[in-house]
Amino acid sequence: MEALLRWAAELGVSDSPPPPFPSSASAAAASYSAPSSCIGRSLVVADFPDAGGRGLAAARDLRRGELVLRVPRAALLTSDRVTADDPRVAACISAHRPHLSSVQILIVCLLAEVGKGRNSVWYIYLSQLPSYYTILATFNDFEVEALQVDDAIWVAQKANSAIKSDWEDATPLMKELEFKPKLLMFKSWLWAFATVSSRTLHIAWDEAGCLCPVGDLFNYAAPDDASFEEEDIAEVERLTDGGYEDSNAYCLYARKNYKKGEQVLLGYGTYTNLELLEHYGFLLSENPNEKTFIQLDVDIYSIGTWPKDSLYIHTNGHPSFALLCALRLWATPTNRRKAVSHQIYSGSILSTENEVEIMKWLISKCEGTLQQLPTTVEFDESLLVFLRKIQNSTNCRTDVKQSGFEQEFAVFLHFHHRLKLDCSDNSQLPVQFLRSLERWELAVQWRCNYKKTLKKCISYCKSLVHGLPLQLNQQ
Repeated sequence: MEALLRWAAELGVSDSPPPPFPSSASAAAASYSAPSSCIGRSLVVADFPDAGGRGLAAARDLRRGELVLRVPRAALLTSDRVTADDPRVAACISAHRPHLSSVQILIVCLLAEVGKGRNSVWYIYLSQLPSYYTILATFNDFEVEALQVDDAIWVAQKANSAIKSDWEDATPLMKELEFKPKLLMFKSWLWAFATVSSRTLHIAWDEAGCLCPVGDLFNYAAPDDASFEEEDIAEVERLTDGGYEDSNAYCLYARKNYKKGEQVLLGYGTYTNLELLEHYGFLLSENPNEKTFIQLDVDIYSIGTWPKDSLYIHTNGHPSFALLCALRLWATPTNRRKAVSHQIYSGSILSTENEVEIMKWLISKCEGTLQQLPTTVEFDESLLVFLRKIQNSTNCRTDVKQSGFEQEFAVFLHFHHRLKLDCSDNSQLPVQFLRSLERWELAVQWRCNYKKTLKKCISYCKSLVHGLPLQLNQQ
């Protein structure tokens, strides 16, 4: 990390505004000395075990909107920078460009730099990138099935299939560039894809984005407009977490006021937990942008103009506005729908009977969905405790026997039958097992949150069924 921060400083990365230049070139040369680190004035590297792991903390009190990191274009790893520095790579990519996406090209450029080893301009940066990722596409069949919910399983399978197809399409180019056999493997492509998916920042001139050394150390904060103070409302449109600016640098700003020592976070965008897992390899226990979908009848989807992705349940268990409207219209007799549609689209309750009917339908639908899933919330919560314990275990045989999850762990071991596991002594679990356990834990955590939302929806709907008639009668 020290080497990375020193290398970045030499390229002009800084967490403070650049100092004014002396009037003469000789004075500039005499006064300049390369700093030992690119941060320390506004940010410091810190560990946050319960909030993303390694990240960046405030080195002092920071004000919302304050520039906290500036990364010059020279430090950004982009496909155009790689091709500008390497004519051979540029020529090969140019010949294949019509058949490849911008993301595929950036992945090839990334792998080309990895293949150069110490000769790469970005060697120090590349050497500190994670050796593995936990995005959905890296999940094996056991871990995918652990998601339990059909929609989530489909997303995971589709992601892996799409990445494999991209790899096959790009392989002729990589062979032409004479990549080493290891870099031609799907495993290497998957690693590079995960790096691009989870770490790139937006730039206007390339849809694939850029890899931003030091800038990608920020952990994620879910956007929440409610956190804006009234006096800041005028700044909302102007202020963003960051972007490439006219100063030829990527500039990142504090998204709120931070006290010294607090983790400084970066908003990547609005994502559900499944989307976070798909693109970034993590999820949030409290995600204000979470959406829980249940299987609806075809006529509910087609009854109005609401998009499918607007028909969901909020993390607090409340049906979305669009889902409520669609159900109210669906529960209305066909011959009356046109007459009451304006009332429904305004969000108004049609009648006690109509509202109670859709609440009872939601209760039944959520209960039916929960019953079809192989495990309960309580089981999943206990399993999560076990998985977290076993990852730090020094005697997994005893821990498994005492956990009550022998059957589940046996299935896990059966899937990994090619690897030898010795639970007879105090030896640590192999790295492959630990990584699979981490992904298994993420899958269980996601499905547990899904079930909790359905249970909240059931409780919410039941409270309305019992309280709504009384409320309307009192009115």
